[in-house]
This record gives sequence, C-alpha cells and structure tokens, in this order.
Amino acid sequence: MRQVQIKNTTETYSVGKIVCLGQNYLDHIRELGSKVPDRAVIFCKPSSSLLPDGGVIEIPEYTKDCHHELELALLIGKTGKQIQEKNALSYLAGYGVALDLTLRDIQSEQKSSGLPWEIAKGFDTSCPISSFTPAENISTPNNLQLKLNVNGEVRQDGNTNQMIRSVETIVAEISNFYTLEPGDIILTGTPAGVSRIKSGDHLEGTIEQVGSLQVSVA
Repeated sequence: MRQVQIKNTTETYSVGKIVCLGQNYLDHIRELGSKVPDRAVIFCKPSSSLLPDGGVIEIPEYTKDCHHELELALLIGKTGKQIQEKNALSYLAGYGVALDLTLRDIQSEQKSSGLPWEIAKGFDTSCPISSFTPAENISTPNNLQLKLNVNGEVRQDGNTNQMIRSVETIVAEISNFYTLEPGDIILTGTPAGVSRIKSGDHLEGTIEQVGSLQVSVA
C-alpha cells in the first residue's frame, strides 16, 4: 500500500482513496471553455497513481496531450461522515503539494461519448505529491499562493482564495458521499494556466507555507 509522510516526522499514513474536486477555480473553468457546474465535480484516482517528490512522470503512449494541474492536497487524519463545515479542519492531518495530471485528449474523447473519464486522470504517476506539512502549522488554508514552474517558466500562479468552494466546504461536501478515513487524500482543484507537458520537462510546484514538489517527465 502506498504511504505518505508528515514532514519532519516519522509519522506516515497508508493511502486509501484519492478524491478530487474538479472545476473549483473560475479562471480554469473559463480557460477550458466549460460552464460553471451546479454541483461539485468529484472523481477519484487510485493510490497507484501516486508519485513521490523527485519522481519521474511516465506519460502513457496512448495520449498526445498530457496537462499539468497544480493543487493543494488535504490529508485526512480521522474518520468522518457528513462532517459539518465548522468542524472540517479538525479532520485534517496535513496539507501537501500535488499535481493532478490529465490526459486532455482522452478526457475530451470520453466526455464527448458520455463516458466516465477516470482513465484520463488515474494512470500510473498521474498524482505526484509532496510530503505533508502538519495541519496545525497552516492557519489560513483558504489564502495560500500556488505557483508552478515548468523548465523555469511560470505556468500557473494563483491563490486558494480564488476557489469556488473553501477547504471546509470541500471536506464537508465530499464526506456526504464518501466516508473519509485516515490516509485518504483530497485534491482541491487547480487555478488557470494548465498546459501540455512533454518528455524532458522539469516541474516545480510550490504552495505558500506548505512546501514544494519537484518532478520530471521521462
């Protein structure tokens, strides 16, 4: 089973499910030409998609358009179901830096056929992730600067205060559909600036107060 670590400790969590929230930043919705959804767009990645900091992304041969999406990751620390927003932050063990890699061409094909598009999101190495900063060290998760550089060029530059749904709302809403358990990870959506990555690229994502993540493309 894949594990993630709390930064500067020996504490680890075995990862269960990775629950992702799509279309949570208006500018990202607009850049894709999508409509603002009436309800949360939720999908899952398997734990086999995880790639640790310093790892190498392997883009599948069946795609020609793999995009980066920088995201704030939440690590669940205790079991919860139908969590109230006012209590949501108490269920978090840590915050991390993640990439939700997306095969945009495969996703578009699946959407146009009315089919689920998890195959565009859940391939091996599609979820690079950092170690997690303890939750108690982050006082304002809804006001953190996010930045992604590809080969030294800024591609994404946003702030979690641009999210349609706050961290508390995300945790509460997802817990209405899934029981959240220790080791579960939630990805909270990406700001504008997503674009294609290719072989040889080096990606560095940073989130204020949380940390950084560096990976390369095979």
